[in-house]
Amino acid sequence: QKTLVARHPQRPHFKDYCAALITEFTPLAGDRAFGEDEAIVGGFGRFRGEPVCVIGQEKGSTTETRIRHNFGMPKPEGYRKAVRLMELADRFGLPVLSFVDTAGAYPGIEAEERGQAEAIARSTEACLALRCPSVALVIGEGGSGGAIAIAAASRVLMREHAIDSVISRAGAASILWRDPARAQDAATGMKITAQDLLKFGVIDRIVTEPTGGAHRDPDVAIGRAGDAIAAALSDFAGLPADAIVARRAEKYLAIGRNL
Repeated sequence: QKTLVARHPQRPHFKDYCAALITEFTPLAGDRAFGEDEAIVGGFGRFRGEPVCVIGQEKGSTTETRIRHNFGMPKPEGYRKAVRLMELADRFGLPVLSFVDTAGAYPGIEAEERGQAEAIARSTEACLALRCPSVALVIGEGGSGGAIAIAAASRVLMREHAIDSVISRAGAASILWRDPARAQDAATGMKITAQDLLKFGVIDRIVTEPTGGAHRDPDVAIGRAGDAIAAALSDFAGLPADAIVARRAEKYLAIGRNL
């Protein structure tokens, strides 16, 4: 049920959050190596008056935009674009905001030929090495390494009815039971909900949604997200770069220690 809500076609997507929360947004395109991947949209703007770098996975809301954004499934050039943006943000000391919403990285042959796994690893490394604050918000689906590549942030927030998993439900069912029809069993066992992940320390905060889901009242949902992001950024105000890096490292090293 959580998965169905997280995938609802009328649920606010990255561009909705960007339009409502970011002013003076200037998108940047291309990875300076191969080409442009519109599954990841990124650039610079202002969040509540302060300059920030913004990166998000966009699924699209119509047939035309879904095809253009490849249903939110990035290819290697998308992750390399994200790395380029994070390095620029780091150079100028700008906080990085990332909005996660993907079923996973694109699994096509051409993506593998261009180094999909390496691109995801480099993007994850860039997230962890940032010397400026970073906040990630899972707004819908956080699928596998395709999500982790831009979500290894100083603070990880998650919408109340979003999901986050190391593999798709059907993929896990195919591996464990050789039966994709057991996707619900896989979802239950993987603990993919925000409530489970908060309990395990994988995420830092749940951002509540209007009754029935974010698609019932997008303006209220996005407003709550903005407040949560602002609160997360305030935790790092005035901290030196070394302390920001150390806190992020400790956050990820601590996951699973006390279970």
